[in-house]
Amino acid sequence: IDRKIRALLNKLTLDNFDDVSDDLLKWGNKSAAETDGRILRHLIMLVFQKATDEPTWASMYARLCHKLMTQTNPDVEDHSLMTKEGKFLSGGYLVRKYLLTKCQEDFERGWKVDMPEDLESEEYYEAAKIKRRGLGLVKFIGELFLLDMLTERIMHECVKRLLSNVETPEEEETESLAKLITTVGKKLDRDQAKSYMDAYFQRIDTMAKNKKLNSRIRFMLRDVMDLRAAKWVNRTKADGPKTIA
Repeated sequence: IDRKIRALLNKLTLDNFDDVSDDLLKWGNKSAAETDGRILRHLIMLVFQKATDEPTWASMYARLCHKLMTQTNPDVEDHSLMTKEGKFLSGGYLVRKYLLTKCQEDFERGWKVDMPEDLESEEYYEAAKIKRRGLGLVKFIGELFLLDMLTERIMHECVKRLLSNVETPEEEETESLAKLITTVGKKLDRDQAKSYMDAYFQRIDTMAKNKKLNSRIRFMLRDVMDLRAAKWVNRTKADGPKTIA
């Protein structure tokens, strides 16, 4: 099962999305014969790994998760998880639970890492992978929020966590903050949340002036501030992945 799901995920592109995602959905629905959602949980874990490893394609993997959430057979149940009404968690609710738990675990674990000086060492490779996955996680979380799979409250909690240290900010978390705000800022920045957003950007302004951060990170923060000032219209937006057509 693991090998076949990995093979399908490796084949997944924007061009064949419908066909391959249908096949992945069929694998997830095989958990209807189980009481612990084992196959579905493993599928979600593998999708999560791909999304954090390949942040360029985060929006495609978020779209896949949305399809799994909306189309997973309600007969798929996990008898170890219960709803408030005392029923077994099932179907799309189960998909969202597995996904949210995985996101929360990795986000709380963090991804601060000291990069070794030897660029060719195994330690450098591992450190770079941890950092890449951390940035991929933040990008993926943002894309899930854009598809209404994560709540606005969760997104505010993520931003607050990344903004918690203004005096001696970690570069990894600050870079992640810039990525997250760039992804979700337009949707978060509405009238009802204006006071929150104003407070966030006051702290971002303070961080952008903090000489303890390197110039690359400070410029990223200034770009985020310019983006909000421009009503979230990014004139220099890079082209994302396209279909062949």
